[in-house]
Amino acid sequence: MQFLSDNAAAVHPAVWEAMKDADAPQPPYDNDALSQALDDAFSALFGRPVSAIWVASGTAANCLALATMVPPHGGVICHRDAHIENDECGAPGFFTHGAKLMLAEGENAKLTPESINAVIGPIRRDVHRVWPHAISITQASEAGCVYQPQEVAAIGAVARAQGLKLHMDGARFANAVAYLGCTPAAASCEGGVDALSFGFVKNGGMSAEALVYFDQALAEDVKFRRKRAGHLQSKGRFLAAQILAMLKGDLWLANGRAANAAAAEIASNVKDRLLYPVEANEVFLRLTEAERDALRAQGFGFYDWGADGARFVTAWNAQDEHVTALSRALAAL
Repeated sequence: MQFLSDNAAAVHPAVWEAMKDADAPQPPYDNDALSQALDDAFSALFGRPVSAIWVASGTAANCLALATMVPPHGGVICHRDAHIENDECGAPGFFTHGAKLMLAEGENAKLTPESINAVIGPIRRDVHRVWPHAISITQASEAGCVYQPQEVAAIGAVARAQGLKLHMDGARFANAVAYLGCTPAAASCEGGVDALSFGFVKNGGMSAEALVYFDQALAEDVKFRRKRAGHLQSKGRFLAAQILAMLKGDLWLANGRAANAAAAEIASNVKDRLLYPVEANEVFLRLTEAERDALRAQGFGFYDWGADGARFVTAWNAQDEHVTALSRALAAL
């Protein structure tokens, strides 16, 4: 009964079917009809003209986006717990050729205008200091918490006032939009986001993420950077097929809702143990080592979270009997 990660979940059947249908001769790289359809598909989703490309991983999406925004001598303001800081093996610096991650604080792993300004304030604008060129936020955050549209807009206002670009790591963007009950645009570009790493792999995809540019002036540059980084796959139609299958009929959103519902059920039984509010598909709990051992002995897979905590992640295909079993096991501790 695995609650390790939504990365471990099965691929959605619609994605397999779409890849099977794409298995016919097509122009290579991103010249096929499916890849060429991404701009229109995402423009329809967000209600405005956008440019979109596929990449194979969230790390590539995040770091290619930042590379188009930040020069080697610049910086990216992000939360201390951000994925780009803790889980990407220095890839932001590699893709940007040396840009610095500038760490900020914030409750529930979320930035605020105040925490961003606390980083910017002491910096002298001279040749001896790194000046930020972008802000990166995660929707939903590394604590499983969601930025409300007004919170995104407040950060977007800081970015504009300081002449910075705003990137959103949307590895669990579907879960965030499902929780908010708003449009995808309200959760991102309406608040001033310039580029969104739109996650699909955690949400039923196999090997495709989308990098969506609302600032289309940046989009041409990223195509060259994708090629140079070794991410322009020759049979790109298979990545595009996955994304288009997930967008069709808002499957991406239905999957996000299903994962969120499973997490909410688990959380409802252990409210006194919660480390963070449960707003997406991650449940962080206070658990002793003995309690964690007891759960693992019953067949539950999950990650430790510090010395006295654990993280449980639900997926689009979470099995009801597994969710119920975990809820009962937690309640019985």
